[in-house]
Formats: sequence, structure tokens, C-alpha cells
Amino acid sequence: MLADFDDACGKIGLQLNLTKAMFTRNGWVPDAPFLLNGANISECSSYVYLGREVNMMNDLAPELGRRKRAVWGDYKSIEVDRPYNT
Repeated sequence: MLADFDDACGKIGLQLNLTKAMFTRNGWVPDAPFLLNGANISECSSYVYLGREVNMMNDLAPELGRRKRAVWGDYKSIEVDRPYNT
């Protein structure tokens, strides 16, 4: 299937970057190497898509932690000038 996609991309002048290409694997797929034109494609366990962390286990803990860190980073970057009571 990936070879067909690569062929279709080649017909319109696109080329897959095999150093950046990665895939995720669910529980239904056996542990076998994922090859395209003899090159091994890297596997990743999670990725960020449209601002949300996606993983094959559907575990929300990493996503919630990522959002907490982002909110605290934004909160701490806001500096408020408060007049001191004298």
C-alpha cells in the first residue's frame, strides 16, 4: 500500500522523505519491519496532530500533561505590574 502511495506521489512530482516518515502500529499488526524501496521506516508511539497528542493506546495522560505545561508556560509568561501599597 505504501509503495502504491509512493508511485502515485511520483506521478505528480512529489517524493516521500524517508528520513522524516514515521508510522504507528496498533495491536492488530505483527511486529515486522516496515520497508519502502529497501529503506526501513521508523516507528513512533505517539504524535501531535491538529494540536492533540495521539497514541495507539488512546491514553490521555500524556496529552493532559502536555496541555498543563503549555498553560503554566503561558501563565508564567504574563507579567503584571502591581503597585505596592506604601
